Amino acid sequence: QVHVVESGGGLVQAGGSLRLSCVASNSEFSMEPWAWYRQAPGKPREFVAEFRSGATINYAEAVEDRFTVWRENAKSTAYVQMNKLKPEDTAVYYCQHGGAWGQGAGVGVST
Repeated sequence: QVHVVESGGGLVQAGGSLRLSCVASNSEFSMEPWAWYRQAPGKPREFVAEFRSGATINYAEAVEDRFTVWRENAKSTAYVQMNKLKPEDTAVYYCQHGGAWGQGAGVGVST
């Protein structure tokens, strides 16, 4: 069993940047896929980015070229660097790994 915890959320102006981290409690799952999702107020949860097996990374079209994800297996941690943030990126961001979901990290982008 694994637990994941996100951190790094906050409030920024449009065009700014934030980095979220997701730490897993169990390093045995370090090679499992990681994924980021987000849920804006009043909207369903949506896919943001994911690591699949090997070196495959997929991004949602809405964030491609602005968000970058990477992982540090030795730290059981995944990251998402979010640049050129837009008000529509405002959401709670969730990490998923090893079948577990984190509690979410809030990101607010003001105009």
